[in-house]
Amino acid sequence: MNYDILISFALATSVLAISPGPDNIYVLVQSISNGKSYGLATVCGLITGCIVHTTLLAFGVSAIISANENLYFGIKLLGAFYLLFLAYKVYKSDANISLNSDVLPKKSLKQLFVQGFFMNVLNPKVAIFFLAFFPGFLFSNTMNTVIQFYILGGIFMFVSFIIFSTLALLAGNIKTYTLKHKNSGLVLKWLQIVVFIGIAIFILL
Repeated sequence: MNYDILISFALATSVLAISPGPDNIYVLVQSISNGKSYGLATVCGLITGCIVHTTLLAFGVSAIISANENLYFGIKLLGAFYLLFLAYKVYKSDANISLNSDVLPKKSLKQLFVQGFFMNVLNPKVAIFFLAFFPGFLFSNTMNTVIQFYILGGIFMFVSFIIFSTLALLAGNIKTYTLKHKNSGLVLKWLQIVVFIGIAIFILL
């Protein structure tokens, strides 16, 4: 078992979870407008949805690996190019972080949990991202690949839960900080670009 790969995976997940995106921005806005518990309910829904994507990935890609190593290499190659495409998309995007909560309708904790779950499960971009991100971090030549994917999924969910929950709890402070420091979004934008390119190179090499 290669623990360096697992550590690299956890670090990459951490940076991606911190970087501004639709999920963590939504968590922040819910916390700012309705309270920390509502942000945490959204987090729990989003993270629970990752179980579905991990399961589909684990059994689907594991079957491909068993059937054809060349096809598996093709998946990794496509994954690397997809990550480079994401880096380009981030580069072209606006670096400003918008935390506007003026017109957000109030929902119950259960509604936010369910909405977070389906936001994740029904988002095809999440499935594609998992397919691009996870296969390059398989860490053992002897362990069953299904188990490896579930371990990676567990690490991804644990790290994302910790960071998203922290964002929810510190939502007010984060909003104040981003208003005072206009360049914070630019720093996070380039950090995300570097991580996407770094993971793509890691997968290719």
